[in-house]
Amino acid sequence: MSDTNQMQDEWTEMVEQMNEAVSESVEQNMKAQAAFVESWADAVEDSIPEEENVAEGIQGYNQAYEEWMNAAEKMLERTGDAAQGEDVDPTEFRDIWLSSANDAFKHVMGTSAFAAANGQLVETMMEMRQQADDVAQDSIAQMGFSTREDVEEVGERLVELERRQHEVEQKLDRILDHLEE
Repeated sequence: MSDTNQMQDEWTEMVEQMNEAVSESVEQNMKAQAAFVESWADAVEDSIPEEENVAEGIQGYNQAYEEWMNAAEKMLERTGDAAQGEDVDPTEFRDIWLSSANDAFKHVMGTSAFAAANGQLVETMMEMRQQADDVAQDSIAQMGFSTREDVEEVGERLVELERRQHEVEQKLDRILDHLEE
């Protein structure tokens, strides 16, 4: 096999590997984007956002989509550059996707719709936490153990006793001071 044929074979193999890597990267990023959008949609599903929030959310999603498409274009450009013999560092491909993902998420996460959805999610989580805490306290009380309320009550009584003791000590000190005079 001649050196030219060997170089062409190596070049072809390298281009095929790069194309495969780019294809896998695009597929993985599209899956990640789809998963993100799906989880975002699930978060807003329970609440009916205001029309303004919906419009802003759609605009944020469109901007995020543009970021992904720009990244895909950059990837194709750099792949073409590599195919034409330019020395392209593989970390450039990673950096393109990381940067675009960061920018895309900023566009979506910066919207009022996303904030409203997160607020609803946090509220729901807090309600669930309170319900779980109530169940735990009831279970503890049924087993005959002291509950948080019991401990808090004892603490409040101790603080009140200390306050009263301090008042009594001050009165005794005044009486003793008066008797010594």
